[in-house]
Amino acid sequence: MRVMVIYCHPVETSYHAALHQEVLNNLRLAGHEVDDCDLYAENFNPVLSREERLGYHEVPTNQIPVQNYVNRLLNAEALIFCFPTWCFGLPAMLKGFFDRVLMPGVAFDISDPANVKPALTHLKHISAVVTYGRPRWMALYMGDPPRKVITKYLKILTGGHARITYLAHYHMNIATPSSLSKFKSKVGQAMRQLKV
Repeated sequence: MRVMVIYCHPVETSYHAALHQEVLNNLRLAGHEVDDCDLYAENFNPVLSREERLGYHEVPTNQIPVQNYVNRLLNAEALIFCFPTWCFGLPAMLKGFFDRVLMPGVAFDISDPANVKPALTHLKHISAVVTYGRPRWMALYMGDPPRKVITKYLKILTGGHARITYLAHYHMNIATPSSLSKFKSKVGQAMRQLKV
């Protein structure tokens, strides 16, 4: 399967960097074709410019500023997101990816505004590997926006057909070597078992 991994963390020595490598290694071990999209390493610009916003609905010219990312997304059969939760939301870099790449003509068809249609129907599986600084109860109290974006919003964009898996390690502020190792192993196993 063609898998696009979208990784978002600025520190190469972080625990999330280790999770990213675990994702890549196990996907490749399972025989998947991997497109590793490291947003920081690729210097992705998350800012939706004035010009882009003005041309947001102009399909297909709206895709030109991010054509490479659009092509990679449309080539993928599965997406794996790997990111930390900051301020109970997506990191700004990843939010910018959503704002700039998941646009009309790519993620949805808005030619009939009263009947918006999903356009990521080619995706068979979406998964996320996510860390939280605070405990799960607090994430739930805040509505857990990252979980909703992955498990609900993206599923809608696939027409409800993609399988969704969400792997989360909560309360990183009190994580132990044991809990970190256990979660990393869980991530590796999930990537090896990734299927349609």
